[in-house]
Amino acid sequence: MPQGRRSASPFNAISPVVLALAAVMTVIELGFMLGASGVIGGRAGIGWRMAAIQDWGFSPLVWDQVVTWGNTAPRLLARFVTYAFVHGSFTHALFAVAMLLALGKFVGDVFRPWAVLAVFLGGVLTGAVVFALVMPPQRYLFGAYPGVYALIGAFTWILWAGLGARGLNRLAAFRLIGFLLVLQLAFAAIGPLIGGSGVDLGFIAELASFAMGFALSVVVSPGGFRALQARLRSRN
Repeated sequence: MPQGRRSASPFNAISPVVLALAAVMTVIELGFMLGASGVIGGRAGIGWRMAAIQDWGFSPLVWDQVVTWGNTAPRLLARFVTYAFVHGSFTHALFAVAMLLALGKFVGDVFRPWAVLAVFLGGVLTGAVVFALVMPPQRYLFGAYPGVYALIGAFTWILWAGLGARGLNRLAAFRLIGFLLVLQLAFAAIGPLIGGSGVDLGFIAELASFAMGFALSVVVSPGGFRALQARLRSRN
């Protein structure tokens, strides 16, 4: 195959870190699908998804065990991250992986691979903590959306910095998160009207992850830490 065609592959331009994260999520989802269809795992495979959510998902009960009771068992601490790789359905996983690849491509064009990973994991951890603080104990957090929202935060920061450098209105950078916020508020309000048990505050964890992604970008972006130091010195 000619070199030009190889370079044109859409995966060549995506950060290896993003591809690795997406690959892990995809393999896990394929396992759930094959198990549910009876191809692998026998009868036990049918319940793999639910078992994985219970065993590797995050809930406020995990937070209580770690913070209140001081239980620092590795498997318990791992749940602060592993929940992001387990999804509730094929559609849930499909949208999460698609958004991860799209946003990871954009952010990875500017940030180094380690910085992309730091933003994603920072959002995942932040989402878990905030979820534990606002949601009832019996609720589970699972799926990559908190990490994806952190990448939206990085995406917004890149736009924000670019608009500022050109002397344009920086508020335009927040259009995407503003649109998503309106959607989240609408779903939260509609939920009780269509048989839900109450207003779902789970989206607050995703918004917190967005804020963390934006804040981390100030530090982990190329030259970001030096620029931050310069700003702090100029204020003193």
